[in-house]
Amino acid sequence: MNKEQVIKALNELKKISKKRNFIQTYDLIINMKGIELNKTPVDLFVTLHHTKGKKIKVCALVGPELLEEAKKVCDLVISVDDFPKYQNKKEAKKLASSYDYFIAQATIMPKVATSFGRVFGPRGKMPNPKVGCVVPPNVNLKGLYEKLQKTVRLQAKNSPVVQVGIGNESMKDEEVVDNILTAYDSLIHHLPNGENNIKSVFLKLTMSKPVMIGEETRKKGKDKANKV
Repeated sequence: MNKEQVIKALNELKKISKKRNFIQTYDLIINMKGIELNKTPVDLFVTLHHTKGKKIKVCALVGPELLEEAKKVCDLVISVDDFPKYQNKKEAKKLASSYDYFIAQATIMPKVATSFGRVFGPRGKMPNPKVGCVVPPNVNLKGLYEKLQKTVRLQAKNSPVVQVGIGNESMKDEEVVDNILTAYDSLIHHLPNGENNIKSVFLKLTMSKPVMIGEETRKKGKDKANKV
């Protein structure tokens, strides 16, 4: 998959998509082949060069050491003293659905797990060390907050398919294209056989049908094969 193919698919998608009264998200869908997820899990975080066109909301779960720093940077800060409130499952669910990422102070992780784990765990919202969300008490959080604004998670759960929001209609085309290529390249470097593990790639908007990226190239390849 190359830049020209992505641009062509993006232009085609714009042609076939109806204008909606809200800003739609671009979803990248990557179908894989030759992958057994139980042996080769697909779950990685990728930092893009651009944001996804919308604000990513970050909540910090902290002890007293990190409280003031977190208040300067994060969208919501919950002190360890307020954790008991979230023993109420309804409150914990509301919190999980309201924020994209959760940062936690490493020294209180056992309390974070006890208070939020049963709700956050199944939703994939527990503070994740893979993306740097478990932090020491003396950390400067600004860099991490800015990084999370550009971070996406490429994950295949029950089938070998990754679907991820990669941008939206408010963004410049070149930013969307760059985000697509960055995510795709990161995934193929993660797969054991690289592009040989890719079956097909699609791009869609929230309310549109998907458009295959590189469809023309694939058709030419099939026609050539049929002539031989």
